[in-house]
Amino acid sequence: MGAPQAARNPVSASVLVMESTVERQVMMAWENFVTGAPLAATAVSKLVLSSWQRSLRAGVEPRTRLAPLVTGGDALAALRRNNQDLLWAAQGLFLTTAHLLARSGSILLLTDPNGVVLEVAGDMHTLEAAQDVHLVEGGQWHESVVGTNGIGTALATRQPVQVHAAEHFGEGIKRWTCAASPVFLPGTERVLGVIDISGPPSTYQRGNLVLALTAARQMEAMLAERASREHVQLLEASIKFNASSTTAGMLVLDSNARLIHVSGSLPSLEWRLGTCPPGLDPQRDPQEWARHLPEALRPEWLHPVRVAGRAIGALLVVPKRPGNVMPVQSLVDAATARASAGTGSGTGSGSGAGAGSGGGESEIDPSRSDFANLLGHSKALRVAIDRAQLLSRRRVGVLIQGETGVGKELFARAIHGEARRSGPFITFNCGATSRELIGSELFGHVRGAYTGATAEGRAGRFELAHGGTLCLDEIGELPLELQPILLRCLEEGVVCRLGEAKPRRVDVRLLAMTNRDLLKEVEAGRFRRDLYHRISVTAIRVPALRERVSDIELLTEHFNRSLAERHVTAGRTFGPAVMALLRAYAWPGNVRELRNTVESLLLTSNEDEVDCTELPDEIRAAAVHPGIDPGTPSPALNPPASSLEETERQAIMRAVKSMHGNLAQAARLLGVSRSTLYRKVERYHLETGSRFDTPGE
Repeated sequence: MGAPQAARNPVSASVLVMESTVERQVMMAWENFVTGAPLAATAVSKLVLSSWQRSLRAGVEPRTRLAPLVTGGDALAALRRNNQDLLWAAQGLFLTTAHLLARSGSILLLTDPNGVVLEVAGDMHTLEAAQDVHLVEGGQWHESVVGTNGIGTALATRQPVQVHAAEHFGEGIKRWTCAASPVFLPGTERVLGVIDISGPPSTYQRGNLVLALTAARQMEAMLAERASREHVQLLEASIKFNASSTTAGMLVLDSNARLIHVSGSLPSLEWRLGTCPPGLDPQRDPQEWARHLPEALRPEWLHPVRVAGRAIGALLVVPKRPGNVMPVQSLVDAATARASAGTGSGTGSGSGAGAGSGGGESEIDPSRSDFANLLGHSKALRVAIDRAQLLSRRRVGVLIQGETGVGKELFARAIHGEARRSGPFITFNCGATSRELIGSELFGHVRGAYTGATAEGRAGRFELAHGGTLCLDEIGELPLELQPILLRCLEEGVVCRLGEAKPRRVDVRLLAMTNRDLLKEVEAGRFRRDLYHRISVTAIRVPALRERVSDIELLTEHFNRSLAERHVTAGRTFGPAVMALLRAYAWPGNVRELRNTVESLLLTSNEDEVDCTELPDEIRAAAVHPGIDPGTPSPALNPPASSLEETERQAIMRAVKSMHGNLAQAARLLGVSRSTLYRKVERYHLETGSRFDTPGE
């Protein structure tokens, strides 16, 4: 009964002894290699030895303890946009893996072709440990930078590899084990990135390499399927051009600048299907290809094709008379154009402000319909974005909940823009129109339906949104008497204009937004229970800004830059003391309030740096812990600070205390770097005493 495990299981004990022996042999071989001593026959594979040799030639320091952080903030967001196809293919994998790996000790990582981490998920304890070696978003793990490791060596060899413990080249990384596989652009030799499974040595399993390889192949299959679908859309677009008598020839290029179709008479160049014409960079937007075409081709012949705001390729149309510029517009948002054309006859001519605004809303700016516009890296925001991305691929209604100013419409636009079949995007605020006119605005009306109705009648928002998305803001304000009409429209897919009984078929995806607790509205009798359950089958809660304090600095920098460009003025510097106050404030108006605050600071001073005294009184008076509701009074143990420095000092003390003295965790809570927090602790003489010990540092 009391015998040790090794005695009861001699096979396991022998395996442990063997693994320990091999580990010592590998470590000894590494020490001999870096010191120049001769290598005897060891357990080091040829793959690992070759990688060590490449690492040494690249000048990697054997005592390397961590990877460099090469990007972050807006630059990381831009890098993610540049690799959006790779991230799209991996999003389902990460959604499931984050749950499966939650208690496994392992984490899943995705990198770009240069080994820069774009996404990471998995076991929380391992994610925390990974920060010590920068195995995090923005860290670069190319072999020439860090030496032998799963990600870098997979890129160097262009094949799946497993690197375990002492096999790593850098001394500080030998406490990790990793299995990685490159992801290729289907049908080519181009590496898009790497999928990697990492963890402490105790998580080592030979099966991890199979999992990484399977994940990479799954991503490649998804990319191949989407490419095939887009090729069909491009060929459909080319048929329209070929019908023109002014067209002499045509090239059809996909989003990776590969030639997928050639027809007619073309300049005497060698055109081979599946290849990329000289000068075209597949990593550039097709709009930019016009500046890099071969000399025989003219820029005005290139017509990018976009579907749902995403460039899927381009048509290069050669006219019969090369001297003429073809009077053909770019096929921007082909899916929206088709949907609008298909519903034009059913919506009526419509005139006046209402009709005009409805038509304008269907032509949304594609740049606004992208998840990349949702800035932030906090866990609360990422959870909401991940859920929204998952739902965007399913044509179901979504209830988007959140306080005023959190960015609910940005989520709605991103969900619409990500959908494979987008169509028009029509918005309507149920709280911004009189009760008498809401029915007409939503469902339309015929001539004489009510006093003030237009002479020719007009289509409502539902008809205008046919084939696309109707976004209803403040749906909790919808009058009770109109709620059953909305429910019938959603259930049966038909709408009747006010003043007529003729049903009109509509195919609309509803995105409803509210800052109210609709369930409480149901209990109070102000909202129908059946309608509530119909629109809340799938729901997203957008977090308040006080729940994502770590994003405040990123958002401030973004608004500082973008608003300075809009107002043609210089951006300003937000110092540590100002940022400490911005992070301490509860932001009842959320992101909208932060944006307005930054805009006011830009327009009311010519000084380079923002002074704390310029901040609104309510922000300067906010000596509360990040996350406390603005209506909550300050606790007695936290009296108002006597100065701005004292406010910052108290904020640091509270953060350190709440993290039980761990400065690394306190820095993450405050949204500052460790080095900044260390300087502040020293400046305010907080480094003494057991309260500020940093266990594990």
